[in-house]
Amino acid sequence: MAFIQYLDHGARRNPDGVCLQMEATRFSFTDVQKLSYRIGNKLASLGLGPGDHASVLANNDITAFACVFGFSRAGMTWVPANPRLQADDIQYQFDFFDCRIVIYQQSFSGMIDALRPSLPGVKAFVCLDADLPNAPSLERWLDGVRDALPEVLVAPEHLAMVMPTGGTTGRSKGVSLTNRSINTFVATCLYGFSYTHEETPVVLAAAPLTHAAGLLSLHAMARGGRVIIIPKAEPVLMLDIIEQERVTEFFLPPTVIYRMLDVPGVAERDFSSLRYFVYAAAPISVEKLRQAIKVFGPVMAQCFGQAEAPAVCTILTPKDHFEPDGSIGSDDRLGSCGYPTPLTQVKILDDNNNEVAQGERGEICVKGDLVMAGYYKQPEKTAETIIDGWLHTGDIGFIDGDGRVHISDRKKDMIISGGFNIYPQEIEQVIWSHRSVQDCAVIGVPDPDWGEAVKVVVELNSGMTTTEAELIALCKEKLGSLRTPKSVDFIETLPRSPNGKVLKRDLRDTYWVGQKTRI
Repeated sequence: MAFIQYLDHGARRNPDGVCLQMEATRFSFTDVQKLSYRIGNKLASLGLGPGDHASVLANNDITAFACVFGFSRAGMTWVPANPRLQADDIQYQFDFFDCRIVIYQQSFSGMIDALRPSLPGVKAFVCLDADLPNAPSLERWLDGVRDALPEVLVAPEHLAMVMPTGGTTGRSKGVSLTNRSINTFVATCLYGFSYTHEETPVVLAAAPLTHAAGLLSLHAMARGGRVIIIPKAEPVLMLDIIEQERVTEFFLPPTVIYRMLDVPGVAERDFSSLRYFVYAAAPISVEKLRQAIKVFGPVMAQCFGQAEAPAVCTILTPKDHFEPDGSIGSDDRLGSCGYPTPLTQVKILDDNNNEVAQGERGEICVKGDLVMAGYYKQPEKTAETIIDGWLHTGDIGFIDGDGRVHISDRKKDMIISGGFNIYPQEIEQVIWSHRSVQDCAVIGVPDPDWGEAVKVVVELNSGMTTTEAELIALCKEKLGSLRTPKSVDFIETLPRSPNGKVLKRDLRDTYWVGQKTRI
Protein backbone atom coordinates (compact mmCIF):
# COMPACT_ATOMS: atom_id res chain seq x y z
CA MET A 1 0.00 0.00 0.00
CA ALA A 2 1.66 3.24 -1.14
CA PHE A 3 2.04 6.07 1.40
CA ILE A 4 0.80 4.11 4.38
CA GLN A 5 3.49 1.43 4.15
CA TYR A 6 6.22 4.06 4.57
CA LEU A 7 4.54 5.49 7.65
CA ASP A 8 4.17 2.00 9.12
CA HIS A 9 7.76 1.05 8.32
CA GLY A 10 9.02 4.23 10.00
CA ALA A 11 6.77 3.53 13.00
CA ARG A 12 8.34 0.11 13.46
CA ARG A 13 11.76 1.74 13.62
CA ASN A 14 10.87 4.84 15.62
CA PRO A 15 7.31 4.62 17.10
CA ASP A 16 7.71 7.44 19.63
CA GLY A 17 9.92 9.61 17.44
CA VAL A 18 8.65 12.78 15.77
CA CYS A 19 7.16 12.01 12.38
CA LEU A 20 5.63 15.39 11.44
CA GLN A 21 6.46 18.77 12.94
CA MET A 22 5.08 22.26 12.31
CA GLU A 23 6.03 25.08 14.66
CA ALA A 24 5.19 23.86 18.18
CA THR A 25 2.97 20.97 17.00
CA ARG A 26 4.62 17.55 16.80
CA PHE A 27 3.04 14.24 15.81
CA SER A 28 4.87 11.02 16.60
CA PHE A 29 4.73 8.09 14.19
CA THR A 30 2.23 6.46 16.54
CA ASP A 31 0.10 9.63 16.52
CA VAL A 32 -0.07 9.70 12.73
CA GLN A 33 -0.79 5.96 12.62
CA LYS A 34 -3.72 6.30 15.02
CA LEU A 35 -5.15 9.24 13.06
CA SER A 36 -4.86 7.21 9.86
CA TYR A 37 -6.70 4.30 11.53
CA ARG A 38 -9.58 6.58 12.53
CA ILE A 39 -9.82 8.21 9.09
CA GLY A 40 -9.60 4.81 7.40
CA ASN A 41 -12.39 3.38 9.56
CA LYS A 42 -14.58 6.45 9.06
CA LEU A 43 -14.19 6.24 5.29
CA ALA A 44 -14.99 2.53 5.36
CA SER A 45 -18.18 3.29 7.33
CA LEU A 46 -19.23 5.53 4.44
CA GLY A 47 -18.68 2.70 1.99
CA LEU A 48 -15.50 4.21 0.58
CA GLY A 49 -12.30 2.37 -0.24
CA PRO A 50 -10.16 1.27 -3.20
CA GLY A 51 -11.31 2.99 -6.38
CA ASP A 52 -12.66 6.06 -4.56
CA HIS A 53 -10.90 9.44 -4.49
CA ALA A 54 -10.36 12.05 -1.77
CA SER A 55 -8.69 15.44 -1.52
CA VAL A 56 -7.47 18.00 1.00
CA LEU A 57 -7.60 21.70 0.11
CA ALA A 58 -5.07 23.38 2.37
CA ASN A 59 -1.83 25.27 2.47
CA ASN A 60 1.16 23.37 3.86
CA ASP A 61 -0.21 22.03 7.13
CA ILE A 62 0.71 19.19 9.47
CA THR A 63 -2.81 17.78 9.93
CA ALA A 64 -3.65 18.16 6.24
CA PHE A 65 -0.62 16.05 5.30
CA ALA A 66 -1.48 13.48 7.97
CA CYS A 67 -4.93 13.09 6.37
CA VAL A 68 -3.29 11.78 3.18
CA PHE A 69 -2.16 8.73 5.14
CA GLY A 70 -5.74 8.23 6.32
CA PHE A 71 -6.88 8.11 2.69
CA SER A 72 -4.17 5.57 1.95
CA ARG A 73 -5.13 3.50 5.00
CA ALA A 74 -8.60 3.12 3.46
CA GLY A 75 -7.10 2.21 0.08
CA MET A 76 -8.43 5.43 -1.43
CA THR A 77 -6.73 7.57 -4.07
CA TRP A 78 -5.33 11.00 -3.12
CA VAL A 79 -6.05 13.92 -5.46
CA PRO A 80 -3.65 16.72 -4.44
CA ALA A 81 -5.37 20.12 -4.61
CA ASN A 82 -3.21 23.16 -5.25
CA PRO A 83 -4.50 25.91 -2.90
CA ARG A 84 -3.32 28.65 -5.28
CA LEU A 85 -5.70 27.67 -8.05
CA GLN A 86 -8.81 29.64 -8.88
CA ALA A 87 -12.21 28.34 -7.77
CA ASP A 88 -13.22 27.12 -11.24
CA ASP A 89 -10.04 25.04 -11.53
CA ILE A 90 -10.63 23.53 -8.08
CA GLN A 91 -14.22 22.73 -9.03
CA TYR A 92 -13.11 21.09 -12.26
CA GLN A 93 -10.54 18.92 -10.50
CA PHE A 94 -12.85 17.78 -7.68
CA ASP A 95 -15.58 16.96 -10.21
CA PHE A 96 -13.61 15.50 -13.13
CA PHE A 97 -11.29 13.49 -10.86
CA ASP A 98 -14.30 12.08 -8.97
CA CYS A 99 -13.51 13.21 -5.43
CA ARG A 100 -15.90 11.71 -2.87
CA ILE A 101 -14.42 13.34 0.24
CA VAL A 102 -13.09 16.91 0.50
CA ILE A 103 -11.31 18.08 3.65
CA TYR A 104 -10.45 21.79 3.68
CA GLN A 105 -9.00 24.54 5.82
CA GLN A 106 -11.43 27.11 7.21
CA SER A 107 -9.76 29.82 5.10
CA PHE A 108 -11.22 28.10 2.01
CA SER A 109 -14.75 27.80 3.42
CA GLY A 110 -16.13 30.62 1.25
CA MET A 111 -14.85 28.95 -1.91
CA ILE A 112 -16.12 25.51 -0.86
CA ASP A 113 -19.57 26.86 0.05
CA ALA A 114 -19.84 28.45 -3.39
CA LEU A 115 -18.73 25.24 -5.12
CA ARG A 116 -20.96 22.76 -3.24
CA PRO A 117 -23.89 22.87 -5.69
CA SER A 118 -21.55 22.02 -8.58
CA LEU A 119 -19.99 19.04 -6.76
CA PRO A 120 -22.81 16.48 -6.49
CA GLY A 121 -20.36 13.57 -6.33
CA VAL A 122 -18.79 14.66 -3.04
CA LYS A 123 -20.25 12.60 -0.17
CA ALA A 124 -18.81 14.63 2.69
CA PHE A 125 -17.19 18.01 3.26
CA VAL A 126 -15.04 18.22 6.40
CA CYS A 127 -13.34 21.32 7.81
CA LEU A 128 -9.81 20.65 8.95
CA ASP A 129 -9.52 23.27 11.66
CA ALA A 130 -12.99 24.52 12.66
CA ASP A 131 -16.51 23.28 13.38
CA LEU A 132 -18.74 25.02 10.83
CA PRO A 133 -22.55 25.05 10.51
CA ASN A 134 -22.42 23.06 7.25
CA ALA A 135 -19.22 21.09 7.78
CA PRO A 136 -18.01 19.25 10.86
CA SER A 137 -14.47 19.72 12.06
CA LEU A 138 -12.14 16.80 11.47
CA GLU A 139 -12.27 15.94 15.17
CA ARG A 140 -16.08 16.00 15.30
CA TRP A 141 -16.28 13.97 12.07
CA LEU A 142 -14.05 11.34 13.69
CA ASP A 143 -15.75 11.44 17.10
CA GLY A 144 -16.26 7.94 18.43
CA VAL A 145 -14.36 6.28 15.57
CA ARG A 146 -12.00 3.60 16.83
CA ASP A 147 -8.28 3.78 16.18
CA ALA A 148 -7.92 0.08 15.36
CA LEU A 149 -6.17 -1.01 12.19
CA PRO A 150 -8.71 -1.36 9.35
CA GLU A 151 -8.35 -4.37 7.08
CA VAL A 152 -8.11 -3.23 3.46
CA LEU A 153 -6.72 -5.18 0.52
CA VAL A 154 -4.87 -2.96 -1.94
CA ALA A 155 -3.11 -4.13 -5.11
CA PRO A 156 0.04 -2.66 -6.70
CA GLU A 157 -2.07 -1.66 -9.73
CA HIS A 158 -4.54 0.38 -7.68
CA LEU A 159 -4.22 4.16 -7.96
CA ALA A 160 -2.33 5.86 -5.16
CA MET A 161 -2.68 9.35 -6.66
CA VAL A 162 -4.34 11.28 -9.42
CA MET A 163 -1.89 14.16 -9.72
CA PRO A 164 -3.24 17.23 -11.57
CA THR A 165 -0.79 18.64 -14.09
CA GLY A 166 0.04 22.32 -14.04
CA GLY A 167 -2.78 23.28 -16.36
CA THR A 168 -0.80 26.15 -17.94
CA THR A 169 -2.07 25.19 -21.40
CA GLY A 170 -5.69 24.55 -20.48
CA ARG A 171 -7.48 22.32 -17.98
CA SER A 172 -5.30 20.05 -15.87
CA LYS A 173 -4.87 16.47 -16.89
CA GLY A 174 -4.94 13.86 -14.15
CA VAL A 175 -1.78 11.78 -13.93
CA SER A 176 -2.73 8.31 -12.68
CA LEU A 177 0.05 6.99 -10.45
CA THR A 178 -0.34 3.46 -9.16
CA ASN A 179 1.00 2.05 -5.92
CA ARG A 180 3.68 0.40 -8.06
CA SER A 181 4.73 3.81 -9.46
CA ILE A 182 5.01 5.33 -5.97
CA ASN A 183 6.91 2.29 -4.70
CA THR A 184 9.36 2.65 -7.60
CA PHE A 185 9.75 6.34 -6.81
CA VAL A 186 10.52 5.69 -3.13
CA ALA A 187 12.88 2.80 -3.95
CA THR A 188 14.80 5.12 -6.26
CA CYS A 189 15.03 7.79 -3.55
CA LEU A 190 16.29 5.20 -1.06
CA TYR A 191 19.00 4.35 -3.61
CA GLY A 192 19.86 7.93 -4.61
CA PHE A 193 19.73 9.60 -1.18
CA SER A 194 21.43 7.07 1.06
CA TYR A 195 21.85 7.08 4.83
CA THR A 196 23.36 4.54 7.20
CA HIS A 197 20.96 2.42 9.26
CA GLU A 198 21.85 4.45 12.36
CA GLU A 199 21.12 7.84 10.78
CA THR A 200 17.72 9.50 11.13
CA PRO A 201 16.90 11.95 8.31
CA VAL A 202 15.40 15.36 9.06
CA VAL A 203 13.54 16.73 6.03
CA LEU A 204 12.45 20.34 5.61
CA ALA A 205 9.23 20.49 3.54
CA ALA A 206 9.07 24.09 2.36
CA ALA A 207 7.79 23.66 -1.18
CA PRO A 208 4.11 22.65 -1.65
CA LEU A 209 3.33 19.25 -0.12
CA THR A 210 0.87 18.73 -2.97
CA HIS A 211 3.84 18.68 -5.34
CA ALA A 212 7.33 17.17 -5.04
CA ALA A 213 7.91 18.08 -1.38
CA GLY A 214 5.25 15.63 -0.21
CA LEU A 215 6.55 12.72 -2.25
CA LEU A 216 10.17 13.48 -1.37
CA SER A 217 9.29 13.12 2.31
CA LEU A 218 8.24 9.47 2.00
CA HIS A 219 11.67 7.84 1.88
CA ALA A 220 12.75 9.73 5.01
CA MET A 221 9.59 8.65 6.83
CA ALA A 222 10.32 5.05 5.90
CA ARG A 223 13.63 5.44 7.73
CA GLY A 224 11.90 6.76 10.85
CA GLY A 225 12.88 10.32 9.96
CA ARG A 226 11.28 13.62 10.84
CA VAL A 227 9.47 15.93 8.38
CA ILE A 228 9.41 19.61 9.34
CA ILE A 229 6.63 21.48 7.54
CA ILE A 230 6.57 25.25 7.01
CA PRO A 231 3.77 27.22 5.30
CA LYS A 232 5.93 28.55 2.46
CA ALA A 233 9.52 28.77 1.29
CA GLU A 234 10.62 31.91 3.14
CA PRO A 235 14.45 32.14 2.79
CA VAL A 236 15.42 33.44 6.24
CA LEU A 237 13.04 31.06 8.01
CA MET A 238 14.46 28.11 6.06
CA LEU A 239 18.02 29.09 6.94
CA ASP A 240 17.09 29.37 10.62
CA ILE A 241 15.39 25.96 10.68
CA ILE A 242 18.30 24.24 8.91
CA GLU A 243 20.63 25.43 11.65
CA GLN A 244 18.32 25.00 14.63
CA GLU A 245 16.79 21.63 13.71
CA ARG A 246 19.88 20.12 12.04
CA VAL A 247 18.08 19.48 8.76
CA THR A 248 19.69 16.79 6.59
CA GLU A 249 17.66 17.14 3.41
CA PHE A 250 15.28 19.41 1.54
CA PHE A 251 14.00 20.28 -1.93
CA LEU A 252 13.51 23.63 -3.64
CA PRO A 253 13.05 24.92 -7.19
CA PRO A 254 15.99 27.00 -8.46
CA THR A 255 14.20 30.35 -8.21
CA VAL A 256 13.93 29.98 -4.42
CA ILE A 257 17.56 28.89 -4.16
CA TYR A 258 18.56 32.16 -5.85
CA ARG A 259 16.65 34.06 -3.15
CA MET A 260 18.40 32.09 -0.41
CA LEU A 261 21.79 32.91 -1.90
CA ASP A 262 20.91 36.63 -1.73
CA VAL A 263 20.20 36.58 2.03
CA PRO A 264 22.87 38.70 3.81
CA GLY A 265 25.30 36.55 5.77
CA VAL A 266 24.18 33.26 4.19
CA ALA A 267 27.78 32.08 3.75
CA GLU A 268 28.37 32.35 7.51
CA ARG A 269 25.48 30.01 8.38
CA ASP A 270 26.04 26.48 9.69
CA PHE A 271 25.07 23.91 7.06
CA SER A 272 27.12 21.04 8.47
CA SER A 273 24.02 18.87 9.03
CA LEU A 274 22.98 18.94 5.35
CA ARG A 275 23.39 15.77 3.30
CA TYR A 276 21.16 16.50 0.28
CA PHE A 277 19.94 19.85 -1.05
CA VAL A 278 17.72 18.70 -3.91
CA TYR A 279 16.90 21.07 -6.76
CA ALA A 280 14.46 20.26 -9.54
CA ALA A 281 11.29 21.43 -11.37
CA ALA A 282 13.09 23.97 -13.60
CA PRO A 283 16.54 24.60 -15.16
CA ILE A 284 19.18 26.08 -12.87
CA SER A 285 21.84 28.66 -13.63
CA VAL A 286 25.21 26.87 -13.70
CA GLU A 287 26.86 30.00 -12.30
CA LYS A 288 24.45 30.10 -9.35
CA LEU A 289 24.79 26.35 -8.86
CA ARG A 290 28.54 26.85 -8.37
CA GLN A 291 27.77 29.56 -5.84
CA ALA A 292 25.34 27.22 -4.03
CA ILE A 293 27.99 24.48 -3.81
CA LYS A 294 30.42 26.95 -2.25
CA VAL A 295 27.82 28.23 0.23
CA PHE A 296 25.97 25.04 1.21
CA GLY A 297 28.78 22.54 0.67
CA PRO A 298 29.05 19.34 -1.40
CA VAL A 299 25.36 18.54 -0.92
CA MET A 300 23.61 19.74 -4.09
CA ALA A 301 21.60 17.00 -5.84
CA GLN A 302 19.51 17.33 -8.99
CA CYS A 303 16.54 15.22 -10.08
CA PHE A 304 14.71 15.18 -13.40
CA GLY A 305 11.17 13.97 -13.86
CA GLN A 306 7.63 15.21 -14.26
CA ALA A 307 4.24 14.38 -12.84
CA GLU A 308 3.92 11.57 -15.39
CA ALA A 309 7.15 9.97 -14.10
CA PRO A 310 7.79 11.59 -10.74
CA ALA A 311 11.05 13.42 -10.07
CA VAL A 312 13.67 10.66 -10.26
CA CYS A 313 14.09 9.56 -13.89
CA THR A 314 17.66 10.82 -13.52
CA ILE A 315 19.76 11.92 -10.54
CA LEU A 316 22.93 14.02 -10.36
CA THR A 317 24.19 13.11 -6.89
CA PRO A 318 26.32 15.46 -4.76
CA LYS A 319 29.44 13.53 -5.77
CA ASP A 320 28.50 13.83 -9.45
CA HIS A 321 28.79 17.63 -9.17
CA PHE A 322 32.58 17.26 -8.86
CA GLU A 323 35.38 16.19 -11.19
CA PRO A 324 37.47 13.12 -10.33
CA ASP A 325 40.19 15.41 -8.95
CA GLY A 326 37.73 16.94 -6.45
CA SER A 327 37.23 20.28 -8.22
CA ILE A 328 33.73 21.65 -8.88
CA GLY A 329 32.40 20.24 -12.13
CA SER A 330 32.64 21.74 -15.59
CA ASP A 331 29.76 23.55 -17.26
CA ASP A 332 28.92 20.34 -19.14
CA ARG A 333 28.77 18.30 -15.93
CA LEU A 334 26.78 20.86 -13.93
CA GLY A 335 24.53 21.60 -16.88
CA SER A 336 23.33 18.00 -17.03
CA CYS A 337 20.49 16.50 -15.02
CA GLY A 338 22.47 13.40 -14.15
CA TYR A 339 22.40 9.72 -14.95
CA PRO A 340 19.33 7.54 -15.57
CA THR A 341 18.27 5.87 -12.35
CA PRO A 342 18.42 2.04 -12.10
CA LEU A 343 14.67 1.42 -12.34
CA THR A 344 14.04 3.77 -15.28
CA GLN A 345 15.14 3.53 -18.91
CA VAL A 346 15.93 6.73 -20.80
CA LYS A 347 16.23 7.15 -24.56
CA ILE A 348 16.46 10.11 -26.94
CA LEU A 349 14.03 9.62 -29.82
CA ASP A 350 13.43 11.56 -33.03
CA ASP A 351 10.03 12.51 -34.47
CA ASN A 352 9.71 9.02 -35.99
CA ASN A 353 10.33 7.37 -32.59
CA ASN A 354 13.78 6.19 -33.63
CA GLU A 355 16.70 6.47 -31.22
CA VAL A 356 19.19 9.17 -32.22
CA ALA A 357 22.97 8.90 -32.10
CA GLN A 358 24.86 9.78 -28.93
CA GLY A 359 25.11 13.54 -28.51
CA GLU A 360 22.29 14.30 -30.94
CA ARG A 361 19.17 16.11 -29.77
CA GLY A 362 15.74 14.57 -29.69
CA GLU A 363 12.85 14.07 -27.29
CA ILE A 364 13.71 12.60 -23.90
CA CYS A 365 11.58 9.47 -23.44
CA VAL A 366 11.42 7.24 -20.37
CA LYS A 367 10.12 3.77 -19.59
CA GLY A 368 9.60 1.69 -16.45
CA ASP A 369 7.38 1.19 -13.42
CA LEU A 370 7.88 4.83 -12.42
CA VAL A 371 5.77 5.93 -15.40
CA MET A 372 2.08 6.74 -14.90
CA ALA A 373 -0.68 4.33 -15.87
CA GLY A 374 -2.13 7.11 -18.04
CA TYR A 375 -4.18 10.28 -17.88
CA TYR A 376 -7.34 9.83 -15.84
CA LYS A 377 -10.37 9.37 -18.12
CA GLN A 378 -8.38 10.65 -21.13
CA PRO A 379 -7.29 7.60 -23.16
CA GLU A 380 -6.66 9.66 -26.31
CA LYS A 381 -4.14 11.91 -24.55
CA THR A 382 -2.57 8.87 -22.93
CA ALA A 383 -2.07 7.26 -26.36
CA GLU A 384 -0.44 10.47 -27.64
CA THR A 385 1.99 10.54 -24.72
CA ILE A 386 2.87 6.88 -24.11
CA ILE A 387 3.92 5.14 -27.33
CA ASP A 388 5.12 1.52 -27.24
CA GLY A 389 5.57 1.86 -23.49
CA TRP A 390 7.76 4.98 -23.78
CA LEU A 391 6.60 8.18 -22.08
CA HIS A 392 7.31 11.16 -24.32
CA THR A 393 8.26 13.88 -21.84
CA GLY A 394 8.07 16.86 -24.20
CA ASP A 395 11.64 17.78 -23.24
CA ILE A 396 14.33 18.09 -25.91
CA GLY A 397 17.76 16.85 -24.87
CA PHE A 398 20.71 14.56 -25.48
CA ILE A 399 22.95 12.04 -23.72
CA ASP A 400 26.65 12.90 -23.59
CA GLY A 401 29.64 10.59 -23.92
CA ASP A 402 29.71 9.95 -20.16
CA GLY A 403 26.06 8.85 -20.09
CA ARG A 404 24.66 11.99 -18.50
CA VAL A 405 21.31 13.33 -19.70
CA HIS A 406 21.06 16.98 -20.74
CA ILE A 407 17.84 18.95 -21.21
CA SER A 408 18.02 21.53 -23.98
CA ASP A 409 14.50 22.84 -23.53
CA ARG A 410 10.81 22.06 -23.57
CA LYS A 411 9.77 21.10 -27.08
CA LYS A 412 7.08 23.78 -27.07
CA ASP A 413 9.61 26.45 -25.99
CA MET A 414 12.06 25.89 -28.85
CA ILE A 415 12.34 28.97 -31.09
CA ILE A 416 12.46 28.61 -34.87
CA SER A 417 14.05 31.74 -36.30
CA GLY A 418 14.85 31.93 -40.01
CA GLY A 419 14.57 28.15 -40.20
CA PHE A 420 17.10 27.52 -37.40
CA ASN A 421 16.23 25.78 -34.12
CA ILE A 422 17.25 27.89 -31.13
CA TYR A 423 17.12 26.48 -27.60
CA PRO A 424 16.28 29.16 -25.01
CA GLN A 425 18.11 27.42 -22.16
CA GLU A 426 21.50 27.95 -23.82
CA ILE A 427 20.84 31.69 -23.91
CA GLU A 428 19.37 31.74 -20.40
CA GLN A 429 22.56 30.20 -18.99
CA VAL A 430 24.55 33.14 -20.38
CA ILE A 431 22.10 35.76 -19.10
CA TRP A 432 22.00 34.08 -15.67
CA SER A 433 25.78 34.49 -15.41
CA HIS A 434 25.45 38.30 -15.28
CA ARG A 435 25.78 39.52 -11.70
CA SER A 436 22.77 41.86 -11.97
CA VAL A 437 20.34 39.17 -13.16
CA GLN A 438 18.10 37.38 -10.66
CA ASP A 439 16.20 35.36 -13.28
CA CYS A 440 15.27 35.47 -16.94
CA ALA A 441 13.19 33.81 -19.65
CA VAL A 442 14.02 33.58 -23.35
CA ILE A 443 11.04 33.44 -25.70
CA GLY A 444 10.22 33.76 -29.38
CA VAL A 445 8.27 36.86 -30.46
CA PRO A 446 6.73 37.71 -33.87
CA ASP A 447 9.14 38.94 -36.56
CA PRO A 448 8.08 39.77 -40.13
CA ASP A 449 11.35 38.54 -41.64
CA TRP A 450 12.46 35.67 -39.39
CA GLY A 451 9.06 34.35 -38.28
CA GLU A 452 10.26 34.49 -34.68
CA ALA A 453 12.90 36.66 -33.06
CA VAL A 454 14.68 35.87 -29.80
CA LYS A 455 13.70 38.07 -26.85
CA VAL A 456 14.96 37.97 -23.27
CA VAL A 457 12.73 39.06 -20.40
CA VAL A 458 14.85 39.82 -17.33
CA GLU A 459 14.17 40.11 -13.60
CA LEU A 460 17.02 41.99 -11.92
CA ASN A 461 18.55 41.55 -8.50
CA SER A 462 17.33 44.14 -6.01
CA GLY A 463 19.25 47.42 -6.33
CA MET A 464 21.25 46.33 -9.38
CA THR A 465 21.12 47.46 -13.00
CA THR A 466 22.28 46.52 -16.48
CA THR A 467 21.28 47.51 -20.00
CA GLU A 468 19.89 45.83 -23.07
CA ALA A 469 23.11 46.57 -24.96
CA GLU A 470 25.25 45.01 -22.25
CA LEU A 471 23.29 41.76 -22.18
CA ILE A 472 23.15 41.50 -25.97
CA ALA A 473 26.93 42.03 -26.15
CA LEU A 474 27.46 39.30 -23.54
CA CYS A 475 25.39 36.84 -25.55
CA LYS A 476 27.12 37.72 -28.81
CA GLU A 477 30.51 37.09 -27.18
CA LYS A 478 29.47 33.72 -25.73
CA LEU A 479 27.03 32.41 -28.35
CA GLY A 480 27.63 34.11 -31.68
CA SER A 481 25.20 36.16 -33.75
CA LEU A 482 22.63 33.45 -34.58
CA ARG A 483 21.59 32.81 -30.97
CA THR A 484 22.03 36.36 -29.73
CA PRO A 485 18.72 37.94 -28.63
CA LYS A 486 17.35 40.73 -30.78
CA SER A 487 15.85 42.54 -27.79
CA VAL A 488 15.70 42.60 -23.99
CA ASP A 489 12.80 43.65 -21.79
CA PHE A 490 13.07 44.22 -18.04
CA ILE A 491 10.26 43.17 -15.71
CA GLU A 492 9.79 43.53 -11.96
CA THR A 493 8.71 39.92 -11.40
CA LEU A 494 8.51 37.06 -13.88
CA PRO A 495 5.20 35.16 -13.85
CA ARG A 496 5.58 31.83 -12.07
CA SER A 497 3.47 28.79 -11.36
CA PRO A 498 2.72 27.81 -7.74
CA ASN A 499 5.64 25.38 -8.05
CA GLY A 500 8.13 28.06 -9.04
CA LYS A 501 8.33 27.51 -12.81
CA VAL A 502 8.50 30.59 -15.01
CA LEU A 503 5.34 30.66 -17.14
CA LYS A 504 6.82 31.27 -20.57
CA ARG A 505 3.48 30.86 -22.27
CA ASP A 506 2.07 33.78 -20.26
CA LEU A 507 5.04 35.89 -21.34
CA ARG A 508 4.75 34.85 -24.98
CA ASP A 509 1.03 35.58 -25.09
CA THR A 510 1.63 39.26 -24.33
CA TYR A 511 3.75 39.58 -27.48
CA TRP A 512 1.55 37.46 -29.78
CA VAL A 513 -1.70 39.37 -29.20
CA GLY A 514 -3.25 40.02 -32.62
CA GLN A 515 -0.74 37.73 -34.32
CA LYS A 516 -1.16 34.21 -35.61
CA THR A 517 -1.23 31.96 -32.55
CA ARG A 518 2.15 30.49 -31.76
CA ILE A 519 2.18 26.69 -31.53
